[in-house]
Order: sequence, then structure tokens, then C-alpha cells
Amino acid sequence: MKQSLQLRVSQQLTLTPQLQQSIKLLQLSTLDLQTEVERFLLDNPMLERGDDLPATDSPSSETASSGEESTTPASDSSDGDSHSESSGELTDWGSGSRRNDGDDEFDPMLNVPCPVSLREHLLAQLGELTLPTRDQAIVQLLIEELDDNGFLSVDLEELASNLPLELELESDELMVGLRLLQQFDPAGIAARSLAESLSLQLDRLPRQEPGHALARKIVAEHLTLLGNRDYTRLKRILGVDDDAIRQAQQLIARLTPHPAAGFGGEDVHYVIPDVTVRKRRGHWVAELNNGAVPRLRVNQLYAQMLSENRSGAGELTGRLQEAKWLVKNIQQRFDTILKVSEAIVERQQAFFEHGEVAMRPLILRDIADELGLHESTVSRVTTQKYLLCPRGLFELKYFFGSALETDSGGECSATAIKAHIRRMIDGENPAKPLSDSAIADELGKQGIQVARRTVAKYREAMQIPPVNLRKAL
Repeated sequence: MKQSLQLRVSQQLTLTPQLQQSIKLLQLSTLDLQTEVERFLLDNPMLERGDDLPATDSPSSETASSGEESTTPASDSSDGDSHSESSGELTDWGSGSRRNDGDDEFDPMLNVPCPVSLREHLLAQLGELTLPTRDQAIVQLLIEELDDNGFLSVDLEELASNLPLELELESDELMVGLRLLQQFDPAGIAARSLAESLSLQLDRLPRQEPGHALARKIVAEHLTLLGNRDYTRLKRILGVDDDAIRQAQQLIARLTPHPAAGFGGEDVHYVIPDVTVRKRRGHWVAELNNGAVPRLRVNQLYAQMLSENRSGAGELTGRLQEAKWLVKNIQQRFDTILKVSEAIVERQQAFFEHGEVAMRPLILRDIADELGLHESTVSRVTTQKYLLCPRGLFELKYFFGSALETDSGGECSATAIKAHIRRMIDGENPAKPLSDSAIADELGKQGIQVARRTVAKYREAMQIPPVNLRKAL
């Protein structure tokens, strides 16, 4: 084969380290960004905090979130006003908190309440009882076998057979220990089924409660019919009227289906809003939450020493460049977030004025074309970035939704349609709830043409049960 040399011209896109860092910072949430900034501060001596930089009047907020789109904001102590206070004596951390009275070993985190797990709660009750060592061990064994919901999912005979033979432990002894454990708080603990748990909870209630006897019979024998809202069959089998069923249902509704609810020490996820929205002169405007913006700067003393001794700088020159990149990229990140937020707020003025029923259709391409950005950039900006307004706390992605045409030739967003569906269901007659077809017909009368399956999809997305599970007496 003959060898030859060939010249070829081609183009190749290469991401510089600065651009890679910019993209990474843009897609981080505010809390993740703060963690990343702390890492850079520890790693790069050329960086320092600029806490003495002037702050604006924009308030900073920190909010605890449980999976819902809108939450109640709480104040953040990182704004300019509270910073002047934090430089002195520590403020109170709660009703039982202490101040730092010169004690170097004072740890304010000791004043934060620690959630108690279900296991710890049950073992504490077991420790208050005077029982033989063997009985205590049996109850403790059963506590360890409880699942996250507080139920005993393992069969007692199977559990006894899996234990060492030298213990000579029979299922009857386990049953005695189980009956003792089921008397612990919370009511319904260590049940082997939902019906047993509800029965244990009913045993704790006064028998003079209206509908108590009927509720026990329904829970023990006809819980499936009650769950399916088959009231007609229930009344025929039990020989009672609507009032009796209603009283029993109200009593059962007061019970807890999961005995372990409230235990487990679930982590609280905190959300810091990147943008706040206020009404100024009759117009809604977006502003950066300055409490969420890290205040960083290049250490001027080190930078000056480096400029005076360039020959011996070595690795520090690269660290200085990294510090400049980080400060610039963080500023660019928040500038981009603000630009995208301003464009969203401008297009969704009706939402901030009238609520989600007035939400306009909006897609990523609309914002990208308006600002001259790529859709992927807008997607990064709106993911895990939050906006705080008088209506609550919302992720920026919440303001995007597909469009459906109306009879008048206009468009209606999916969010607005969901709001209409929820409003109809909230105002429906519980005895005759609206079916998906009825909701679609009602929307059609309002000029919004939606198929029944689309209504069902939106209803399931809002976690609203179907018509047969919404029926009530």
C-alpha cells in the first residue's frame, strides 16, 4: 500500500475550562452552589469572602420544602441587616436556647431538636416496664421486625422457626409479646394488617363514640367495600341507613392508616429562592435575592505580591486565574438567572395578578429566542432555581407548560386547565362527584376543548383520586 500525506481542514468545538466551569455552576442549585463555593475557598488561597461588600435592600429568604411547589418562606440570616448583628453575641436559637456567655465549648447545634425514631420511641416505653429479661428480649425482637410503617409483616411462626433452637422460643410466647407491644404508643403499632391496626386504634376510643360499634364491624369485615365507596352494598349487608354509615366513616377517617406516621426523622430539604418578585407601580418585576449570591473576590494582597514577583509565582498564577474565573462565572450565573426570570415574569403578569387560572402557555424556546440563548441554557437556568412571590415559592420550570387551543382561537396553558379541573372538583357534590367526561364537557362549555383522557392525565398528575373514590354520603 502506497503511503501519502493529506491535508484536511475541519472544525471542532472545544470547551475551555472556564466554559466548563460556567456550565457546571449554572446547573447547580443555590445550596449546591454554596457547597461548591466553600470547597473553592478551602482549596484556593487567592479567593476570599467579600462580606463587607455593600448589599442591596432585597431580602434573602430560606424556605423548608416537603415535595410541594408552594411553601411558606422563612427569613434568612445572611442579608446585610442581620450580618451586623451576627458579628456580636449570638441571638436566641429558640425557647430553650442559651447564649454564648464566653463558653468556648458552646455548640448552638445542640439546641436543635433531634427527631426521635419509632424504634427509639418504643424502646423507651419498654424500658419503663418491669419485665423478666426473656420477655423484654422478645418485645425488643418484635420491635426490630417492624417495617417503616409500623406494621409487623413477618409471620410469628416463621419468625420462631428462624431463631436458634437453643432459645426454645415458641410462637405462643411471641404472640404474648406482640399483644404487649400493641399496647404501646402510638395506637395501632405492631399490627399485621391495616384492619388490625384500625381495630387497635378503635379500642383506644370511647365506646360511647357515635358509630363506634358499626365502625368496628366495618373495619373487621367490610373494609374493602368502604375503601371502594360501595355504600349501597354496605347498607344492604349491614342493614343500616346513610346516617349510620356516615358516622362510622367519620370515625374511621380519624384513624391513622400508618401507625409510624410522624416518626423516622425525615430530612428537611431547604430551598433558598434565587429571585423575588414584587409589584412596583402596578407592574410585577423580578429582583435577585442578594442573600443567595455568594460574595467573593480575589485576595488583593496576594494578587499584588504575585504581580511584583512574577518569576517565582509558579502554581499561584494558575490559582489566581481560577479565582478570577470563579468570580466572573458566579456573576454571570446570577445575571443569566435574572434575565430569564425577568422574561418569565413579564410574560406571566396575569399569573402574579390572578393566580394559576391565568397562566399563559410558555415553552423554553420562547424565552431562548427572546434572550438569544440556547434552549439547553434556559433548561439549566430553570432547573432547581426558585422564585419567591406573594403567591408562594415556585420552581422556575413551573411557569412553563404546553398550550391547548380554545374555541375563540386563543390558547390556554396546561397549568390553567389543571386549575379549572381542581376548582370543579373542589366544588362538586360529594354524593355525585364529576366524572372525567363530565369535567371535559364542562370545560368545553367554557371554550376549552379537552379530551376525557387528557382530563384523566391532568387529574392523576394532581394526585386527585377517580370519581368512585371521591364519592361520599
